[in-house]
Amino acid sequence: MLRALEREVGLKVKMKTSSSSEKSKLDRKMVEKNRRMQMKSLCLKLSSLIPANHFRATRDIISQQDQLDYAASYITQLKENIEKLKIRKEQAMGLENGSNTMDTMMFGSRLPVFDLRDLGSSIEVIVISGLQKSFMVYEIISILEEEGAEVVSASYSTVGDKLLHTIHAQVKISRVGVETTRVCQRLQELIN
Repeated sequence: MLRALEREVGLKVKMKTSSSSEKSKLDRKMVEKNRRMQMKSLCLKLSSLIPANHFRATRDIISQQDQLDYAASYITQLKENIEKLKIRKEQAMGLENGSNTMDTMMFGSRLPVFDLRDLGSSIEVIVISGLQKSFMVYEIISILEEEGAEVVSASYSTVGDKLLHTIHAQVKISRVGVETTRVCQRLQELIN
């Protein structure tokens, strides 16, 4: 009888042990399932933050790994843009301080100067001129529109004795695009 009681108690202890191990397995499975769901949610959120034109295919078609790769390359591109903007800011701050050596280094001795940047489906035109040499900004906007671009924004700032105009434009018809060499040539004729 004593042995039968010991066996019954031992059996109950084993049952409790096996049920607790099953419970811990279920807990681990639930934790892992929740982790996977959270990661999927975070990946979808990350993917939604990347502009659609940065993807080569639609978001629905590409794998999660490809989405992460696109996100990494987009972040790298943004970091590079930030570095370029920091350099431009430092150069502009040098202009603000009236550094004639910076003027000569950046522009030679002749103003106005312009920079045209082809950014794929958009164009950025930066014109730096002196206060004494004036031209009409609407002429630049007209050239861009005649060549197939739509001006999205235009701004200017005065830095010391210089005017800095920045014009952002987008391509009206993406299939046709904008011939940037022609725009550059026409802007050169206008400014000189």
